[in-house]
Amino acid sequence: MLKQIDLLRHGEPIGGRRYRGQIDDPLSKKGWTEMHTVVDGHNNWDAIIHSPLSRCAEFATELSATLGIPRSDDDRLKEIGFGAWEGLTGDEIRAKDENAMRRFYQDPVNNQPDGAERLRAFYLRVSAAWEDIIATTQQERLLLVVHAGVIRAIVVHVLKAPLLSMYRMQIPSAGMVSIRFSEERPPSLLF
Repeated sequence: MLKQIDLLRHGEPIGGRRYRGQIDDPLSKKGWTEMHTVVDGHNNWDAIIHSPLSRCAEFATELSATLGIPRSDDDRLKEIGFGAWEGLTGDEIRAKDENAMRRFYQDPVNNQPDGAERLRAFYLRVSAAWEDIIATTQQERLLLVVHAGVIRAIVVHVLKAPLLSMYRMQIPSAGMVSIRFSEERPPSLLF
């Protein structure tokens, strides 16, 4: 029976902080160190599922080999596409429109960047992956190596929170959130 799923955000990619969405930047040296530090001493996962983007996939591949556990990727676990913001830093976005980020964070449903993946479509994509993982896993404890947006979408789904709350969570590089399963309670966040 499934007992826990740990959601691990990738570490810092090459190029530092920026809205990279589905740009496939690999981890920086700092990002690799962050990832190794956060998983140090953890070896109780039965399997790893990850985003196919290299900043998640390369670490997941290495960790699965080190721990001797299976891994698989799921295309639905890619980060949200940020459209016109892809590859830009916050300062670059503000230079073009000083209030764009404020509008987005206040109402991400109606104020996404031009060409961005719609937030509702992203949420439904990630939620479908999450429900499939829960329904089909034979393991007790899984690790998902994913992106901040994916973690936010899963937390919103588990808590049945409104989509507007998605960007009210800050997920640091190599940050981990755990979700515990029980026969008596609905899935719940573990801090």
